[in-house]
Amino acid sequence: MSAVGALPVAAVVGGLVSLVGLEVIGAVDWPAYNSSNVARSLTTLGQVVSIAFLVVAALLYRYGRSSFGQLLASTIGISGLVTVTLGMPLGATRLYLFGLSVDQQFRTEYLTRLTDSPRLSDMTYADLPPYYPAGWFWWGGRFAAARGLDGWEAYKPWAIISMAVAAAVAVVLWNRMVGTDKGSALALAVTVATLMYASPEPYSAVLILLGVPLLITMLYALRGRSRLAGGVVGDLRGTSWAAVAASGLFLGLCAAFYTLYAGLFALVACLMALYLVVSGWVAAKNVSRPDAEVRAARRNVVVTVGVRLLAMAAVSGITALTVWTPYLLDRLSGDAAGSGTATHYLPERGSWLPMPMFEWSLLGALTMAGFVWLVLRFRTRTTAMALGIAVVAVYLFCLLSMAATAAGTTLLAFRLEPMLVAILSAAGVFAAAELAAQAVRRFGDVRTVIGALAVAAAVTVAQGIPGHLSTDITIAYTDTDGTGQRADKRPAGAESYFPRINELIAEQTGTPARETIVLTADYGFLSVFPYRGFQGLTSHYANPLAEFDKRAATIATWAESSTPDELIGHLDTSPWPPPTVFLFRHSDDGYTLRLARDVYPNDPNVERYTVTFDPAAFADNRFQITTVGPFVLVVRQ
Repeated sequence: MSAVGALPVAAVVGGLVSLVGLEVIGAVDWPAYNSSNVARSLTTLGQVVSIAFLVVAALLYRYGRSSFGQLLASTIGISGLVTVTLGMPLGATRLYLFGLSVDQQFRTEYLTRLTDSPRLSDMTYADLPPYYPAGWFWWGGRFAAARGLDGWEAYKPWAIISMAVAAAVAVVLWNRMVGTDKGSALALAVTVATLMYASPEPYSAVLILLGVPLLITMLYALRGRSRLAGGVVGDLRGTSWAAVAASGLFLGLCAAFYTLYAGLFALVACLMALYLVVSGWVAAKNVSRPDAEVRAARRNVVVTVGVRLLAMAAVSGITALTVWTPYLLDRLSGDAAGSGTATHYLPERGSWLPMPMFEWSLLGALTMAGFVWLVLRFRTRTTAMALGIAVVAVYLFCLLSMAATAAGTTLLAFRLEPMLVAILSAAGVFAAAELAAQAVRRFGDVRTVIGALAVAAAVTVAQGIPGHLSTDITIAYTDTDGTGQRADKRPAGAESYFPRINELIAEQTGTPARETIVLTADYGFLSVFPYRGFQGLTSHYANPLAEFDKRAATIATWAESSTPDELIGHLDTSPWPPPTVFLFRHSDDGYTLRLARDVYPNDPNVERYTVTFDPAAFADNRFQITTVGPFVLVVRQ
């Protein structure tokens, strides 16, 4: 089967394996992960079976058997590994890693909006285009709508299925590049590293799984159809336009999914182009050649590499515009807006360079071997050069982020650590393959011993993933879901009143949720129901077009109202569509909202403060007031 035909087959197989696997897991009433070891033991069993499929794929390749069998075995194995590693520990909850807390709250809110309607829109604000890339969430919304699920409930299966599909496509890419035996090992190493470090942020995990093998494609696209020893092909006729298009499409996918990774991979492409130009420039120097020939050769190298890079950028730009066009049009045609505070975050781990190769673990040893291999083979192996330049790009990005702190911002480079670990893990597999070949030459046919050790190491690292994610998994059981229940069967939090509040709003307003603007500080409510919010969770997640700080000041002004007429006057003169529903917390001082302000460069970067409304401002028949548990629901009539 051709590479072009194998990719869609892999995607379908990966999706089906994951979907069926999740359905089977969901059909059983499992005990909660945080109170029983049953899920942990079954996860290990599933991981062993999945790795066994990858071993079968490698053996089929070694013995020259069915290529289609290799395809099926490898895609079933790798997608099954993703599914069981995440799906089984989360089998008794409807929530994904980290539940509905912190960052997962706004991600779930985004998926809820795009499940309710396929129209590209902001995750919170009414009548605004999306600022955060909507690609992964839009497709997740279509998955949820097709399955008849609410957005919050679709988040877990969509996260797992999308990663399983990406892993299945990636294993085919690896197999085509280096053979199914090494390809399966590479896909396994990258997938395990990605699940361990990036699975709480599933759209970044998808890009890592696909991005690591595509680094090699990107270098090939810029260099031209030649081997590394042949140098840069200084003629556009020697260009692999398929590789250029594939690289451009991937860069566009990054821009549609996650701008941070789009920036990283764009930097990688530029560094690759720079390296190729410099090496081609130096290689063209030859005392036996006339100066005119040298200049012409150098000019050809610069032009051809530049054209390939520009073509890649053009393809990526066109792809990115499918998501970014609405925001860019509003930004260009509307009043000037701020740049937002999305980059105002510097946790402690963002203040040092990540060095996973020095961690005392099997994964640390693998990444150390990979690091050494990259240094030794950088100038002699295309794969080493591609992965090595990517490692340099990650560290350069980290240093630029540190430098940016002097200007009052960051580049959020700490979020690139999963990418670094995945790249070094892939390099570690190449290092292990070379060491294994040397062992065979020195000690005879010890391939069985080497294979057994490799499988044992893979199982050891894989079965440690749930432990590494234990905090995230536990929160998925202790958070209250959209039905008002906790998966660990313990008393739910105040969020258990959300379903009743939703019913009351529908009864009292008579309008669809998507047409109703709610002012609340309980953003979990906006995560499980598709209402529009008047104000976002924090300025870091807010759309720059929304003018977060001005809205906060406006809310504070509204809170000073002492009569219904005064409050209604403020609402009616709001520069933005005003809320028709208010969801407060009740306190002895009045109706309260606990809001947030940016206090970067402090860590934490958010300061909470309380705004209190006078109940007298709502004491009028133009407002309907209902107390629901600790909440006060106010609906403007």
